Amino acid sequence: SEDDVEELTPGAAAWLERGAHPDAIRRALTTELPQPPKYPAKIVRHRLAVLLPPPLPGAQELAPARRTPVTPFQTCEGCDRAFRSPDPGHCRDCRARYWEAA
Repeated sequence: SEDDVEELTPGAAAWLERGAHPDAIRRALTTELPQPPKYPAKIVRHRLAVLLPPPLPGAQELAPARRTPVTPFQTCEGCDRAFRSPDPGHCRDCRARYWEAA
């Protein structure tokens, strides 16, 4: 009846708001129905409520995790060894030799 449609529409809309495909709604509402169904609107109302899919994740949950910045590799000006540093210069060993000589 028209009253049943008005009563059941918000339940179906909730499924669509949660990203359910119309075919998924149809399967949930029509699979393994009792024969003959005595109270079809009550069955549909119950299934719309009980089988409602979980809410879609929010924007925060979909955003990629923030990665910590990686310090780039530099090449030592003294021995060509690769080392991580935000600025070019000398590696640990060459710096130690430089300070010993000074």
